[in-house]
Amino acid sequence: MTGNFRKAVFFVLLLGVAVVGYRYMIKPANTHLAEVKGRVDTKFAQLTKFQQATVAAEDLSKQLEQLQEAIGFFESRLPPKSQIHEVLEQVTVIAQKEGLKPKTIRTLKDKNNSGYIEQPLKMELQGNFSSFYSFLLELENLPRIMKIRELKLEKQTTDEGQIAADFIVSIFFQNKIS
Repeated sequence: MTGNFRKAVFFVLLLGVAVVGYRYMIKPANTHLAEVKGRVDTKFAQLTKFQQATVAAEDLSKQLEQLQEAIGFFESRLPPKSQIHEVLEQVTVIAQKEGLKPKTIRTLKDKNNSGYIEQPLKMELQGNFSSFYSFLLELENLPRIMKIRELKLEKQTTDEGQIAADFIVSIFFQNKIS
């Protein structure tokens, strides 16, 4: 065996080891690495989605807390049904304090909704417009939820600045379901 032949055989063996090593070791390792990398990328994408969902859930939790605070605030402004006479008394005292003469005050049929009761009161008052305006401002400052509907003002022809007011004020109460 000559030196060149040995070198050629050694080169062919070395080349064969490289081809066999690539085919049976490196190529399967690269395939496996690509599969693992794909799974890791999928898991990263899921992790990103979970992080976004966590942020959204935290935002929802904050919104829920805010809504519970708002519900608590409004419930604190809704007296129990048993206090309707006190609220009616407050309204009439305010009207009298402002110098308004009540012609009629009568309760209408209440509306029972889930969570609250609306008790409408039909009121007819007479007096000075400024006094009526002050009456409305005082009603607004009461710690109750109220709504004025069907307001009709008529100017009195006999006295300047005198009006007759005909309106419905709705007072809202808690509807405790036991």
